[in-house]
Amino acid sequence: MALVLMAAGLEAVEPLLMKYIVDRLGSGKAFAALATGVGGLLALGLSREAINGVSNWFSWKVRLAVNYSLLDTTIGRLQTLPLSYHRNQSVGAIMTKLDRGVNGFVGALAELAFNTFPALFYLVLSAIIMLKLDWRLSLIVLGFAPLPALIGMWAAREQTEREKTLMDKWADVFSRLNEVLSGIIAVKSFTAEDAEKSRFLSGVNSANGLVIKGVGTDTRIAAAKNLVTVIARAASIAAGGYLAVKGHITVGTLIAFLGYLGGVFGPVQGLTGVYQTVRKASVSMSLIYSILDEEDVIIDAGDATSIKSAMGEISFEEVRFSFHHAKPVLENVSIRIEPGEFVALVGPSGAGKTTIINLLQRFYDPTSGRITLDGHDLKNITQRSIRDNIGVVFQDATLFNDTVKNNIAYARPDAPFEDIEEAARAAGAHDFITKLPGGYDFTVGERGGRLSAGERQRIGIARALLKNPPVLVLDEATSALDAENESKVQAALATLLKRRTCGNGRGARTTIAIAHRLSTVTGADRILVLKDGGIIENGNHRQLMAKDGYYASLVRNQAGGLIGKE
Repeated sequence: MALVLMAAGLEAVEPLLMKYIVDRLGSGKAFAALATGVGGLLALGLSREAINGVSNWFSWKVRLAVNYSLLDTTIGRLQTLPLSYHRNQSVGAIMTKLDRGVNGFVGALAELAFNTFPALFYLVLSAIIMLKLDWRLSLIVLGFAPLPALIGMWAAREQTEREKTLMDKWADVFSRLNEVLSGIIAVKSFTAEDAEKSRFLSGVNSANGLVIKGVGTDTRIAAAKNLVTVIARAASIAAGGYLAVKGHITVGTLIAFLGYLGGVFGPVQGLTGVYQTVRKASVSMSLIYSILDEEDVIIDAGDATSIKSAMGEISFEEVRFSFHHAKPVLENVSIRIEPGEFVALVGPSGAGKTTIINLLQRFYDPTSGRITLDGHDLKNITQRSIRDNIGVVFQDATLFNDTVKNNIAYARPDAPFEDIEEAARAAGAHDFITKLPGGYDFTVGERGGRLSAGERQRIGIARALLKNPPVLVLDEATSALDAENESKVQAALATLLKRRTCGNGRGARTTIAIAHRLSTVTGADRILVLKDGGIIENGNHRQLMAKDGYYASLVRNQAGGLIGKE
């Protein structure tokens, strides 16, 4: 800031040097004055360029630091926001908000700090010098000076509304594009490529139409402001020429005024542009704060404790849960799971199975009742330590566009390669990994698209093995696999269930499995059958089949009538 203000001050001296040269051209010391003036102009120019160069370097350091700080804050906030926020916002919309919001804000800040304040400083210096040179010409110049600003203020409201509308349109366009690219298999399967392309380009054309309309408006506004400058210059030359002819001012004074005229209207034009930029940046700021101000309904208590290694005792006590006061998903559910026990959750879609898992990881809090881990209410444990003690194998393992090695080590980035390889062997993944180009350094592609479903799943199991969690959640871990891959993954899961280094008295992990394919949970210690938000049956496979209730009917339905009552 000091450097840019210094550069602005040096620029304000330049018209005075021009006045000095012109006023002495007719005197006896014209050549000395010319040499002095030209030397001064050169020194002034060199100094200003040196200062501008250094200040530009510093200003970019500031811009990048502010950009980094904003990204640090917003990305950090996005990572801590509850699951409900991310389920209500599309990825494309969030990315658009982040990109345009941060860049718009940083651009406005840089404009204010490195253009507006120096322009104001130059404007004040110029006004003072012009008043000292001749108050009559000063009044003419300064009388025209506010007009560009007034024109800019008049146009700002429409420009702000246009910017907000444009931002919303782009968010919608790229939100849909993100969905299309993420679900490209469905798009191709239904031969909807042309329809999606047309939809995208239609959105782009609509947004571009707003841009073109805005360019027309902005061009007319810019022309009006430039016309004011032209009229002011003509009026100044006419009045200054008249005063010079009459001998009231020198020609050098008129030259200096013309120099300040450009200098004054340049900053004024810049100031009006900045006013518009700030108004537009308010839209960018609102996008940033739509993330930062989002309510975080899941927060750690001030005295929350951390559990380093849980025993794995889990209890749901009269738990009730609903989304936004809708019909309850869970109604007075009570479950007690002993350390090392293998419990399966079965039932129709919407029965509340996944909700139980989400509540256990504290992605949501129960509407009433409480959930405990080793006797501690989850609300009194830090969220990080809860999730550190839980490993999840999803229906389709979430892999990142990174190497096999880094995907396995995702939960333990500092794990030695020997541990990574051991986990892969235990998951039945080592053999196919070594056959990949590059082996463990093979890049799996976005969402693991370069691997089969079975291979992705075994890498997901290897990741859980490497994490070595006391509590394991299997979220329909084999339902998307064919019979051959399922048998391989089931063998890996059997290893995962037994393999535990932190003792709980049974040498096994506490395991909760969600399953639609009932053949995968017949070996569970207990099976909880959920329906309409409650537990309607509880027992092992043999006991539930003997009851010949809802679970038994599910088994018969899946068997396709190939078996009778057991």
